[in-house]
Amino acid sequence: MRIISRKAIREFEAIHAQATAPLKEWRNKMEALHCNNYAELKQNFNPVDKAGMYFIFNIAGNKYRLIAAIHFNKQTLYIRNILTHEEYNQWKP
Repeated sequence: MRIISRKAIREFEAIHAQATAPLKEWRNKMEALHCNNYAELKQNFNPVDKAGMYFIFNIAGNKYRLIAAIHFNKQTLYIRNILTHEEYNQWKP
């Protein structure tokens, strides 16, 4: 799957250096993944939930949340936001 935008990852890592390794692991898994729908995504990448039109990935044992829009037909994932768990509790989809 193609990930857009890595800039969001770099910006988050600049503030939260301890997130670098878990985000790299997530990115590597996602780039190697091909799935056609949410059920296949959940089967291959269990720590993901759906909230409205967004997909919420738990990163680093739920320390961080990556919010993305996915277009399965184009195999493209758009990062909307990366938040700490505390910031996510304030987020409204």
